[in-house]
Amino acid sequence: MSEDFKLDATARNDMGKGASRRLRRLADQVPAIIYGGKKDPQNVSVSHNELSKHLQHESFYSHIISLNVDGKAEDVILKDLQRHPSKPVVLHADFLRIDKSTKVHTHVPLHFINEAASKAVKIQGGKVVHNLTQLDIVCLPHNLPEFIEVDLIDTEIGQIIHISDLKLPSGVTSADLLKGESHNLAVATIVKPKGAAEESEEA
Repeated sequence: MSEDFKLDATARNDMGKGASRRLRRLADQVPAIIYGGKKDPQNVSVSHNELSKHLQHESFYSHIISLNVDGKAEDVILKDLQRHPSKPVVLHADFLRIDKSTKVHTHVPLHFINEAASKAVKIQGGKVVHNLTQLDIVCLPHNLPEFIEVDLIDTEIGQIIHISDLKLPSGVTSADLLKGESHNLAVATIVKPKGAAEESEEA
């Protein structure tokens, strides 16, 4: 892991929308919840500034986070995030407790590489459509990748890259493929540029 993420949190007992609004407005805190494992869910709050700084790192979304709740640290992953629809404000965060011996179900970003240098784009003048930007995975916490690469170097126009075509890291499984072959979704599609398609139809 390239980053070690630590975040301080404070336990809270005041519930409800009104309490959450006061927390955000007066204390610059984000209401959050920790759940999972063998413990009961716990309501906490975290600093909006501190959380926002971490959210600038793509790896924060798929990393194990050491969440320090009133002096006691727990290993968690960021499971869900609620943002304001028009302002750069985080409204709520969900953290999932993890156990080193228990597999987690989460999602990681996809990094598309060699797109401009691929045969489909550089030689054939095609265009790559990204059907997915992240992948649902299942793995043990120590196998959790920051991202998964999709290498487009050998692609050609008309080709469709599916989840089963990806080279997943050791110990990582696609959550969709576990559901069956019908869930083998398209990750990227190589299409003709619009002008070329129209010329082909006229011909």
